[in-house]
Amino acid sequence: MKGVSPIQVPDGLQTVLLHACCAPCSSAIVEWLLAHAITPTIYYFNPNIFPEEEYIIRKQESQRHADSLGIRWIDGDYDHAAWRDSVCGLEHEPERGGRCAVCFRHRLLATARMAQQEGIPWFATTLASSRWKSLDQINAAGLWAQEQLRSPLTAHQSPLFWAQNWRKGGLQQRRNELLRQFSFYNQQYCGCEFSIRTAD
Repeated sequence: MKGVSPIQVPDGLQTVLLHACCAPCSSAIVEWLLAHAITPTIYYFNPNIFPEEEYIIRKQESQRHADSLGIRWIDGDYDHAAWRDSVCGLEHEPERGGRCAVCFRHRLLATARMAQQEGIPWFATTLASSRWKSLDQINAAGLWAQEQLRSPLTAHQSPLFWAQNWRKGGLQQRRNELLRQFSFYNQQYCGCEFSIRTAD
């Protein structure tokens, strides 16, 4: 690992596919990556978000942010029905429960597949910047997604998950500063229809 920063960069990491849940959560992370000579490609894949109008607002903000920095941005499919199928039976789980774990796996497996398709050796997620989510669940989902694509024949070509706690290194405070600077739309719930009921 390079340096002694709370943000630990795996040796050899120069490019990363960054799964972005929203513009506010990705802003400070992207800024940090660029400042440390790491090239991010943003992948917006969030079929959990409901309703579709909310999804579109968040997507547009994410793309606006990427465009303002000249960063490549990839639009993932919005298939909310497929996401609902993946969490079927878990609708009444609490936040940070079993439904969230499945949701993370659903989104990070798609991210790993996109990284493999694009030839990007590492993938990470801005989900790990939220204090409202379980870092253990997110890291477990990312490592699980990584392993789904590995085989004895393709291991050297399979992307690796960068398990990083993006709440450290002052990035949480910087996120709030950039939120104001860019006048980002700042949602008040995780995204799915089940998280709305627990939002303040």
